[in-house]
This record gives sequence, C-alpha cells and structure tokens, in this order.
Amino acid sequence: MDAAGAKNAVDWLAAVAPDPDACREEWERNPLGVVLLPAGRRWDVLIVEGELGYPTLDVLTRVIDRPGPVLSDFGDSRMGFFVPPGTASRWLGTGVRAAGAGTWIVTPYPGRATGGVRWIVPPDGTGTLTDPALLELALHEAVALRAAP
Repeated sequence: MDAAGAKNAVDWLAAVAPDPDACREEWERNPLGVVLLPAGRRWDVLIVEGELGYPTLDVLTRVIDRPGPVLSDFGDSRMGFFVPPGTASRWLGTGVRAAGAGTWIVTPYPGRATGGVRWIVPPDGTGTLTDPALLELALHEAVALRAAP
C-alpha cells in the first residue's frame, strides 16, 4: 500500500470515530498502532475462525477482483470480513460472530506493521465492502472444500 492509499484508508476508517482527528492522533501515538472503532456506521464485521476464514478468502478472490477489508487477529485464530452496515443484525450463520451497531473493533493502522491484529486485505479508502450474499456463498464453498476427502 502506497502513502496515498494508506492516507485514504485512514481517512475512511477514522470517519466513523466520534472524533476523527483524535482517532488519527491516537493511531500515531499508540505504540501498538491500533485504535477501537465503532462498527455499524459505515461497516459491520463478520468474524469467523481463521481455519474457515482463509479458505473463504481464497474462494472470494477467485470470484471478485477485490473483496472488502479483512482483518486477522493474533495468531490468525479469527478473521473479520467488512460488510455493509446492518448485516450484523440480519446474519443467521452458525459459527459466525457479527459485530454491528453498539460494538467496537480493534483496528490497525493501514499500511503499518502492528504487534497482532493485521490487515489481510487492507481498506482501499473508497468504501469497498464484501457483499454479504457473496460472502455467505464463499463460506459454504469453503466448508464444502474442507469436508471433501
């Protein structure tokens, strides 16, 4: 990610913070390079186990050029797919945690290494999100591929 792309991504993410300027300053000062951002404004996050997340991302990238942002936590045990706001309140998938309005997400600074949470697919700053219907189909295919002999 180049400097202009990182700035656009930071601006897009920080726009959901109660005080975007304070958010940017916190990102700069925080030695871990992370901030808490509220879900449910511009995006929700669907969180799956890493064992399912990586195959799901593989399926998605075969179908579309670029999915929305995807986070991975410490040790790649969980992955979070950024989807349109409101998705969390309607999601009915087993084994999927949904973070929407009223929840906060640990978010790393785009384009900068952090000590744990990291971007697998960084935000592009344009608001690209993963279509939840497409994500659901990719999840089903990833489960089927894992179950195949």
